[in-house]
Amino acid sequence: MTYDTQGHTSHRLEMDGRERLTVSGVEDVERFDEETIVMSTVAGTLVVTGEELHIGKLSLEGGELHVDGRIDSLTYEDQGYGRGGLLRRLFG
Repeated sequence: MTYDTQGHTSHRLEMDGRERLTVSGVEDVERFDEETIVMSTVAGTLVVTGEELHIGKLSLEGGELHVDGRIDSLTYEDQGYGRGGLLRRLFG
């Protein structure tokens, strides 16, 4: 896990074309299907939309998520889907 100068978990997005996305600073996955992935990050709620989206890797300790598929957009939302997503339900 990476930290900024104030000791907070950092948030990073890295795209390889439109086919791969790596997100760090992920706190929870709210919901996902083949067209939308909604996740809580240290920077707010991030919504990834596209086609044939798949979560290729999820590291709970590192807060890192890998997405494969055709990525059409990345959007941060101020208000939204609320807490209590998939990870919170699985690992409480």
